[in-house]
Amino acid sequence: MPRIDQLLVRLGYGSRSEAREWIRAGRVAVRGVPATDPGARVDPEAVRFDGEALDHPGDLLILLHKPLGRVCSHDSGEGPNVYGLLPERWQRRNPPVTSVGRLDKETSGLLLLTDRPALVHQLTSPRHAVAKVYLATLDRDPPAGTEEIFQSGQCVLPGDSRPCAPATLRRTGPREAEIVLSEGRYHQVRRMFASQGCVVEALHRIRIGDLDLGSLAPGQWRELPVGYFDGK
Repeated sequence: MPRIDQLLVRLGYGSRSEAREWIRAGRVAVRGVPATDPGARVDPEAVRFDGEALDHPGDLLILLHKPLGRVCSHDSGEGPNVYGLLPERWQRRNPPVTSVGRLDKETSGLLLLTDRPALVHQLTSPRHAVAKVYLATLDRDPPAGTEEIFQSGQCVLPGDSRPCAPATLRRTGPREAEIVLSEGRYHQVRRMFASQGCVVEALHRIRIGDLDLGSLAPGQWRELPVGYFDGK
């Protein structure tokens, strides 16, 4: 069980010194009794701050419809980020909420966010091969045979020598295609099409594993059970 002061810091309430001040001021209670020891170990569900239960004392797992123009970096110098779409307190959690893989600024669609570092590793590790489905709009139709090249596992990205894992390509209309990947290499979809002489003009991720966006509009999100991927 965590210490009271560490718990309040982890959940984004404030610094450890602030937590200690709140305890001295009687603003923190455990099972209805005012806390007195910042180092006491507690069940997070039993803690109340200003009479209210703690804000999401467990881990977070969020499915977000990432809009265009937002980055997945925590570096404010790179522009507006996806974390600014979340409640302010969640943005101060430690470990921080981070994205499971990344979508670049000009790519929209399904993005998972979590403060569980182990889950980030699980879902981005090549060993787990979680399928990711994208819709791409191109500047031209892919040349004949692109499907076979992508499926063969012999597609080599520009500037790289290591072939991509097999991927599935399905043409969905003029200059439009659906592509299914099991990897998450840097700008992989754009670079795969570039290897075939095509420029991706728009890119949208519609699915990760068995998750899709449902009715979420750009910028909207919903919570998932924190154990959603356990055992998968």
